[in-house]
Amino acid sequence: MTLHAQEFLRRFFLHVLPRGFVRIRHYGLLANRFRNQNLRRARQLLARIEPQQRQASTTDQKDHSTLWHCPRCGGAMCVARRLTAMEINSS
Repeated sequence: MTLHAQEFLRRFFLHVLPRGFVRIRHYGLLANRFRNQNLRRARQLLARIEPQQRQASTTDQKDHSTLWHCPRCGGAMCVARRLTAMEINSS
């Protein structure tokens, strides 16, 4: 891919943090410090869900997501929020 210098710099500086900000690399469910505990707990919670409930919730999601398909891979997509052109331009 060939980019003009201005576009390259714009994309590059999207990854640079402003002065005073600190990059946080490890956070969330799979953070190193608590990964084993969190995975163990998640497995316990998933085991409590009855198979019928789990299957029903996945079929509800499938019915909703099959309305939209990815133009590149053809996979199912779920629309989280629709934006108008005015909302996009104001960002």
